[in-house]
Amino acid sequence: MEYTGSQYIGEYVDGRMEGDAEYILPTKTKYVGEMKDGMFHGQGTLYFPSGSRFDAVWEKGLVVKGTYTFSDGLQYEAEHWHYCDSCDRRFYTEICHGLKPAGISQLTNMDPPRKIPEGCYDCGDGFYNPATRIIKDYRNRFLRNADDDEHEWIIRTCRKGWDEIVGHRPKL
Repeated sequence: MEYTGSQYIGEYVDGRMEGDAEYILPTKTKYVGEMKDGMFHGQGTLYFPSGSRFDAVWEKGLVVKGTYTFSDGLQYEAEHWHYCDSCDRRFYTEICHGLKPAGISQLTNMDPPRKIPEGCYDCGDGFYNPATRIIKDYRNRFLRNADDDEHEWIIRTCRKGWDEIVGHRPKL
């Protein structure tokens, strides 16, 4: 544990993590459930710092079946997934609480959306600064450096922290 930055709260059998336990990773993701021979085994839940969770049945460290629930309560379903797809572009909050009146756009599932720092992009788990190629979480803590593929994807698809003129622009 001292080498990985993780924390284990639970029983040991023959020097191995085993039984009902809590395992906290350095990312603050927490596993609560059954362990066997040092691995997730049986019923267990991963709790993520974002507020989302993954309830699963594990076998020797591998998921047998599970359900991911986002922090807003939306559950991911591998089959029949209709959230924000080509048939229905509404956000989950719009599905639950209805659409806003005409002329008032909802840009993200979070309403009002996060304010993006000037020159940065909102890439879902934090803000990306293309000048430094660094992604920081919403509390301004370092998450990772973007590789070329992620950089291109963010530039192409994510919300910007500045306004751009689109469409017709009359001569001034």
